[in-house]
Amino acid sequence: MSTALTLLDFDGAVARLTLNRPERHNSLVPELIASLLDNLRKVASREGLRALILQAAGRSFSTGGDVEGFHATPREKRRAYADTLVGGLNEAIIALLDLPVPVIGRVQGPVTGGSLGLMLACDLVAMAPQAFIQPYYVQVGFSPDGGWTALLPDRIGAAKAREIQLLNRRIMAAEAVQLGLATSLVEPESLDATIDSWLTALTGNRPAATAHTKRLLCPPERRAAVVAALDAEKQMFLTLIDGAEAEAGMAQFLRKSA
Repeated sequence: MSTALTLLDFDGAVARLTLNRPERHNSLVPELIASLLDNLRKVASREGLRALILQAAGRSFSTGGDVEGFHATPREKRRAYADTLVGGLNEAIIALLDLPVPVIGRVQGPVTGGSLGLMLACDLVAMAPQAFIQPYYVQVGFSPDGGWTALLPDRIGAAKAREIQLLNRRIMAAEAVQLGLATSLVEPESLDATIDSWLTALTGNRPAATAHTKRLLCPPERRAAVVAALDAEKQMFLTLIDGAEAEAGMAQFLRKSA
């Protein structure tokens, strides 16, 4: 993996962080997560920053944990692999929630599996009509991660979150907006213009007031509850990842995807 798996650019007071594994639909592997965390630390330490845009290269935003990566890892090493991947993803979600500046998600394509947590950690999301959200856990044999149980029920209600996950139901972009998971439904050619209009408003706001607003929306007790719930997801994920059910589910999933 010689190409950088995430890219970070600063344009004045705005940072742009790009998931950069388009040939694998920006699916998550430990190396990508490590790069993401490194760049999020740079964002957090940047003085004068007013906003972060989180985006992805290629047709997909991110298809979650790379099933091929899990399957190619020997079963006796899979728990350690998953611990690194899911644990790192949890750190990235919290790092995004902790940023005192608005985080804008630019979602041009599918968001599946644990990558939903990156979208849920955004303050504003522009989503293209062809984009969708889908869990896939019950089909592949994984336990939910990335906030599917730690964050999603608080956003859309426990009953709706249960329905979507147990039926592995796809949420198209228009429904995502209706549910409050995305801010606006935006045609692909207008994604950047929409985000630019948000940036005009956001960068004109008072920084301290913006930071206080974000902190009050996720106070310490709420943050602690999210951290605990994400860790519970990880622990449950680890109990299944090296089992026979996940082994069979991954093999079937990869055959269908071939």
